[in-house]
Amino acid sequence: MSQATKRKHVVKEVLGEHMVPTDRQQIVRVLRTPGNNLHEVETAQGQRFLVSMPSKYRKNIWIKRGDFLIVDPIEEGEKVKAEISFVLCKDHVRSLQKEGYWPEAFSEVAEKGSSNRNRQTQPELPAEPQSSGEESGSEDDSDLFVNTNRRQYYESEEESEEEEAA
Repeated sequence: MSQATKRKHVVKEVLGEHMVPTDRQQIVRVLRTPGNNLHEVETAQGQRFLVSMPSKYRKNIWIKRGDFLIVDPIEEGEKVKAEISFVLCKDHVRSLQKEGYWPEAFSEVAEKGSSNRNRQTQPELPAEPQSSGEESGSEDDSDLFVNTNRRQYYESEEESEEEEAA
């Protein structure tokens, strides 16, 4: 199977299927990604440990801090205590909450995360002043996309005039 076909099937499986955790499986939240296909997670009870990503998800599915996963425990692991069996998206979280499988400890975190993501994906841009038939200047950057992942540095006109005079 080619890499593109494999990626298509894996993505279709993750986005399409509805997964309910079994008795052995747990729902966990990702805290950080130390690397080497390992992720530090936290259970609803507050227990922290490392989980490994199976090879079918590597380079196909991206996991970031705050995402929720369903994991299978590994008996022989000392540091790595589980393996990822399913990556949960927002729709999966909502359906698990409706069915009553969602842990109470994560219910407020999931609601906060979805509202923060909605706020971040649609950044508020400053309103453009209405011009009276004149074209806006080329230095007006208010219509450009604002990257919310970077700090915003603002330069005042006074500082730039002082630098030009010197």
